[in-house]
Amino acid sequence: MKAIIVTIGDEILLGQILDTNSRFAAAALAQLGIETVQMLSVADTPQQIRCAADMALKQADIVIMTGGLGPTKDDLTKKTLADYFGTRLVFNEQAYKWVEEFVSHYPKGSMNLYNKNQALLPEKCLLLRNRKGTASGMWFEKDGRVLVSLPGVPFEAEHLIKDEVIPRLEKRLAGDLLRYKMLTVLDVPESELAMGLNEYESHLPAGLGLAYLPSAGFVRLRLTAKGPAEKQLEKYWSRLKQALAGRKFTEAAQGAPEDVFAQEIARLGVTVAAAESCTGGNIARLITAVPGASRYFLGGVVSYANEVKIAVLGVSAADLQKYGAVSESVARQMAQGVRKLTGADFAVATTGVAGPDGGSAEKPVGTVWIAVAGPGETHAQLFHFSATRERNIAKASFKALELLLEAARQRPK
Repeated sequence: MKAIIVTIGDEILLGQILDTNSRFAAAALAQLGIETVQMLSVADTPQQIRCAADMALKQADIVIMTGGLGPTKDDLTKKTLADYFGTRLVFNEQAYKWVEEFVSHYPKGSMNLYNKNQALLPEKCLLLRNRKGTASGMWFEKDGRVLVSLPGVPFEAEHLIKDEVIPRLEKRLAGDLLRYKMLTVLDVPESELAMGLNEYESHLPAGLGLAYLPSAGFVRLRLTAKGPAEKQLEKYWSRLKQALAGRKFTEAAQGAPEDVFAQEIARLGVTVAAAESCTGGNIARLITAVPGASRYFLGGVVSYANEVKIAVLGVSAADLQKYGAVSESVARQMAQGVRKLTGADFAVATTGVAGPDGGSAEKPVGTVWIAVAGPGETHAQLFHFSATRERNIAKASFKALELLLEAARQRPK
């Protein structure tokens, strides 16, 4: 099964907002074995929306559109799609009740004209209830193909994809979906990993394929089976894990490091905290991005300035003067300080040179100290990541989660 994802909105084309909907939709479709073959962004005009729908439905089995479903006059997707599918906009009582229920939670709790207009929907489509906004999702079918139109607000689109679109696709396409398995390998560059798996790949039979999906600090591997090769998926999945002997990898359902961290920390039943300098709050962002983080994450301190390290975390001013902020001593004191401040079982700290400026011959860009404080000892390690700020922040954050989890697993019983 092939999919095309279309985002609608001038704000995307002008570079004013980042398109996260396409990434989320593609990942959700991939979980079903549906391959996204194209992503495109178009202006919120009838002509562009029609052209995008026409092209996508000719080339793909499933089309996911996001954007242009707001209540204002410049949101044209509903009317355009109604015309395209040969239907008309009508007032939908069920949708109106959904909107009424949603706006009742507003501070004023009253329905206005723009809210009411959200109940004007194409007569011939399946409505998808949006529990996080007023714009209903719309499911159209044409010549055996599916086009789904969703609001562009990311948390609304993600909710509808996860709770409405994917379950329907799973039921509809159960007999046509590819089978695949995924795992995540940590701390290895893609090229090095590929070299290590070269012999394994050379023995894969027809219909089995291995894909590399790299990110900063980890690489996801997807083993996909097509047709008769499906019977050999388990066999070669086992062989893949054997070929990865000696590597750090996880088979968690959600393979991103923050998801693995969440599952394990919750299972271990410990609490954690973070003190961040060079990562600027990214560790806390990763931890709290996973639902349920309030059970184990007590809080964090972004201590970018030395004054904050001293006043809030209790770092020694003398040590900062003697060793510098990017040092083992400061990293240790930061971890100990935030652990004491929050009362967490374990705490992690990062201090380093993210770049692009601030490096020196002794401490070049990419130099990062990471420390973990627990009920017993405090451990610190020195890392040299890359010359790119974004990669340094990402790699340091993922490594911090890894070390924090490792310490929690080794805690005294």
